[in-house]
Amino acid sequence: MVELKTDTSIDAMREAGRVVARALAAVRAAAAVGVSLRDLDDVAHQVLKDAGATSPFLHYHPEFAPVPFPATLCASVNDAIVHGIPDDYRLRDGDLLSADFGAHLGGWAGDSAISFVVGTPRPEDVRLIETAERALQAGIDAAVVGNRIGDIAHAIGTVCRAAGYGIPDGFGGHGIGRQMHEDPSVPNEGRPGRGMPLRHGMVLAIEPMVIGGGKDGFHAAPDGWTLRTDDGSRAAHAEHTVAITDAGPRILTAL
Repeated sequence: MVELKTDTSIDAMREAGRVVARALAAVRAAAAVGVSLRDLDDVAHQVLKDAGATSPFLHYHPEFAPVPFPATLCASVNDAIVHGIPDDYRLRDGDLLSADFGAHLGGWAGDSAISFVVGTPRPEDVRLIETAERALQAGIDAAVVGNRIGDIAHAIGTVCRAAGYGIPDGFGGHGIGRQMHEDPSVPNEGRPGRGMPLRHGMVLAIEPMVIGGGKDGFHAAPDGWTLRTDDGSRAAHAEHTVAITDAGPRILTAL
C-alpha cells in the first residue's frame, strides 16, 4: 500500500533529508587517499548523533542478506555497485566511491547517494558519474503528477542506455516515508505510461545505478551485501528522496 504524505509530513521528511545531505557532504569532504571506509562511516555516524537522528541502515536485515547490515553508511568502491560494507580498506588515488546514506528523524526517513572520485579522476569515471547524475535528474523531472512510475523508469533507462552503460536488473528506487523502504518500487528501466499513477503526496527514493562496462551482469560478494559487476568494470550510483507535489517534484535530500 502506498501512503500519501501530507504537506506537513513532507516538511518533516525534508528535515530528515537535510541530515542525510549533511552526512554525505561530510563524507565527501573527509574522503581522501589513505582514509579508510570505516573512518568515513564514523564521520557519517557523527552527523546522525549531532542531529539526534538514527540510522535506518544499521542492523537492517532484509531476506536476501545473511547478516544485518553492520554500518550506517554504504561505501561501494570501483566495481562495487551498491551496499558496500565499510571496512579497513584505505582509499587510493583514483578510486570511484559511491556513498549511500539514510537517516530517521522525527519518525520520518531520508535516503540519498552520491558518487565521486578520490584524488585524480579518470575521464571515463567522470563520464560515468555524470551519466548517473543526469539519469537521476531525468527521473526527477518525470516525477510529476499525472505521470506514472514507468515514466520515471523510462527516463532513467533512456539516459543510461544512450551512454552505453549497463543497468543492474532488479535493483532500483522505492517509496519512502515512515520506513526507508515502502511501496512502490521504482525500476531504473521501463516503458512510459505504465505502472502506478503519480499523485501529490507520494514520496520516492529515485536511484539510478550504472555499470561502466555496458553489460548488466552483477553478483553478490561473499559478505552477502556488496553487489559487484561481473565484468569488473566500475559503477556509479546517484539518489535523492523526492516528493511528488502539485507544484512539481521537491527534492528532500538536497543540501
